[in-house]
Amino acid sequence: MLNFTGVAQRAGDEINIGQKKIRVACVGNSVTFGAGIKDRELNCYPSQLQNLLGDGYEVKNFGHSGATLLKKGHNPYWTKQEFANAKAFQADLVIIHLGLNDTDPRNWPNHRDDFVKDYSELIEAFRSNSKAVSPEIWICKMTPIFHPHPRFQSGTRDWFWQIQERIKTVAQTAKTGLIDLHTPFYSRADLFPDALHPNAEGAKILAQTVYGEVSGDYGGLSIPEVFNDHMVLQRNVGIPVWGTANRGDLIQVELANHKIETHSDEHGKWRVELPALKAGGPFQLVIKGDRSEIKKKDILIGDVWLCSGQSNMAWRLEQTQRAQEEISKADHPQLRLYNMKTIAWADNTVWTEDVLTRINQLDFFKAEWEVCTPESAADFSGIAYHFGRKLHEETGVPIGLILNAQGGSPNEAWIDRNSLEFHPQLVDILYDWRNNDRIMKWCRKRGVRNISASDNRMQRHPFEPAYLFEAGIQPIAGFAIKGAIWYQGESNAHNVELYEQGFPLLVKSWRKAWGNQFPFYYVQLSGLNRPTWPHFRDAQRRLMTQIPNSGMAVCSDIGHPSDVHPKKKKEVGERLALWSLAKDYKKPIIYSGPLFKSCEFRNGKARVNFTQAKKLKSNDGNDLKSFELAGEDFIFKPAHAKISGNTVIVWSDEVAHPIQVRYGWKPFSDGNLVNGAGLPASTFSTEFEGSAQDAE
Repeated sequence: MLNFTGVAQRAGDEINIGQKKIRVACVGNSVTFGAGIKDRELNCYPSQLQNLLGDGYEVKNFGHSGATLLKKGHNPYWTKQEFANAKAFQADLVIIHLGLNDTDPRNWPNHRDDFVKDYSELIEAFRSNSKAVSPEIWICKMTPIFHPHPRFQSGTRDWFWQIQERIKTVAQTAKTGLIDLHTPFYSRADLFPDALHPNAEGAKILAQTVYGEVSGDYGGLSIPEVFNDHMVLQRNVGIPVWGTANRGDLIQVELANHKIETHSDEHGKWRVELPALKAGGPFQLVIKGDRSEIKKKDILIGDVWLCSGQSNMAWRLEQTQRAQEEISKADHPQLRLYNMKTIAWADNTVWTEDVLTRINQLDFFKAEWEVCTPESAADFSGIAYHFGRKLHEETGVPIGLILNAQGGSPNEAWIDRNSLEFHPQLVDILYDWRNNDRIMKWCRKRGVRNISASDNRMQRHPFEPAYLFEAGIQPIAGFAIKGAIWYQGESNAHNVELYEQGFPLLVKSWRKAWGNQFPFYYVQLSGLNRPTWPHFRDAQRRLMTQIPNSGMAVCSDIGHPSDVHPKKKKEVGERLALWSLAKDYKKPIIYSGPLFKSCEFRNGKARVNFTQAKKLKSNDGNDLKSFELAGEDFIFKPAHAKISGNTVIVWSDEVAHPIQVRYGWKPFSDGNLVNGAGLPASTFSTEFEGSAQDAE
């Protein structure tokens, strides 16, 4: 923490007449200068910082467009008049934001070894320049460079992060403050019209960020919205609670007779971890700061599940089969619902200016924790409700359900930006999403329709890659959960191979955000007359074996030939619950229908081995259907099949020497193989065994 006494002065504090103003020098490149900003002299970040700090400060802009930190760079700041002027200013506080131009191929590949030395010497140049007290100095983690930058993939992306690490090293060794100008912007690509320079709104956020570091004023005590009355906190693990406060404030957190104290750090952030608790409650969470207090009541300790995906996960209980019967019974005081409702639905409408603005600001989801009643359950996900209800009934443990599904959303919208940027194939999905054929045409067409009233070429949409992670996952990441359930894929079924890359990346992305390998259970697409769906269902099955700690609920038997939203959601939720009950709660139950294990071809027949294969049978008492065989020509023919113990023997009069077998290979499957629990067998084909690439 810096010790300069003037830093503690908040903007707006009384200044004694004749008191010397605190001088602030903003040193940097074009971002500091304000390149591209309308009315630059008024709206650049140093000018906006001046307004925030008030009359007790004098802020000067010493930014030079194109300047490098490296002395041997193509345009070193050291040789610019702004550097000489900044030293002559005799600042009390120096804010340095350099490094962006050092990502140029003329600079970093050739002179990277000089970066720490040159930066340290620049800092010393300001420290030794003062005629009185040495100035306090902050250096800044760089604002983002986004993917549309022309050199992004050829080197800028990688060199940028190498420089960020060097900047952290400099701050530690040179003992300066470190201002994070990256995190506030990394989710706001809309503020960077040319992928490099923030607009006036971005400059305002930049100024606010610097203001907090200079003044220590972060707006007082606050916590994320997910911490609220009626919530469920995860049992049997340390309970993280975090937020912001003004610099150095004492924070006291109390829950269930446990009390922890901490102080907010130099960046206004604080975090505690309460001891693990057993299931129970209700309790009260009390958070006290130096000047305010937050109380949250009626809190249970139990298991928390994140429920996400597209419209089939969002499908409300009141829209499902036997809705009124189920709603009338939905009185479960120990089942709690956090329904993250969207401010707009991606239907075939044009969104208003207010909605478009809020979407750009990531203000897309709104929620409060509610006790499960018939009224709150009716408006909640039918799948999530039945999943949570079954877990609660089988275990007696309070269950919290966080729902943040968005209809029509593609998989890539739920993956964090950094993971996409560094993926060798999926990085290309970031570019020009409205015209990118890696994204389903329906999603692009609907997205363009929704945002057609905007004249902002940087206008965002929930279907845009990384958006739903930034708006819906990032705000709750870290809130302790038991696991996640997922129903999505309809908007990715046009490109199976791309999904085989994207879905494992999504799971990895979420687990990285939480910092643990929580269980991830998902729904295999049901039956529907869309030709790519058999391939997609089989890819989902194969990915289950490659994503650690995952499971898949098979639902091809409860689809509809022409309705992408089958109404039987209770079955889906309960099948997901079976996976969790078996894997997480150690219940000795059958948790899946038959899943392909292996196959032997002998004497013109295929013997198919399954897991979860006790008491195989047909679900209708008739002969098995939907098996097919192929020979070396790879032309599949209908086949006969019969059950032999825990295996199925398959043969065809049209295929004398089979080498491939498949099952359920119709968009709307008529397969009837189930096990003794009545759970259906998954679509599979031996043709693609081992073809899905390993999850990264």
